[in-house]
This record gives sequence, structure tokens and C-alpha cells, in this order.
Amino acid sequence: MWLVVMFDLPVTSKTEMKMATRFRNSLLELGFSRKQFSVYMRHCDSLENAQNMAQKVRHCLVPNGFVSVMFITDRQYGMTENYFGEAKEDNEAKQLESAKQLFLF
Repeated sequence: MWLVVMFDLPVTSKTEMKMATRFRNSLLELGFSRKQFSVYMRHCDSLENAQNMAQKVRHCLVPNGFVSVMFITDRQYGMTENYFGEAKEDNEAKQLESAKQLFLF
């Protein structure tokens, strides 16, 4: 089971920016990984575990924020297709090439 957290948080003041950062850091502390800036994902062993984790996310909410939590099965997530523009592919190719260089030394 995969848990996907998508959110839109107000960031018009310094205080709201700090609360948004605190929310994102809370997700990381709960074991989520950032997929996109406002989309975080986490694998859970079971539906019950995912529901408990969703409640933990609920406790991290900020005032005036909008958060959606989606529950996706492993099979559904396995059908995910990712597409990257040419610039992204070029950057990843360069990173892979530089990583190969490190292995030589």
C-alpha cells in the first residue's frame, strides 16, 4: 500500500512559510519521500498501517492548508509511468556519467 500526500499550503507571510516548512519536514520525519514539491509518498505494509499514518499526517496540518491523502495499492503504483523532458534526461545522464567516474577512483 502506498500513501500519497498532496497539499496546497498558504505561504503569503513569513509565519505561513515557516509552518509550511514545518509540515514538509514532519512528512520527512514520518518517512515520506518527496516526489514533487507538494507531493510526498510513503510505502506502508498494510491498509491499517496506511490509515494510522494518514492520522499522523492529519495531526501535522496547518491552518488554512489543504491536504489530500490517497491510498494506492502496490499494483496500481506499479503501473505508474514517469516522463521527463529532454533537459531532465540530459541532467540524469550527466549525473550517471559523473557517478561512473567516482567508481574509477
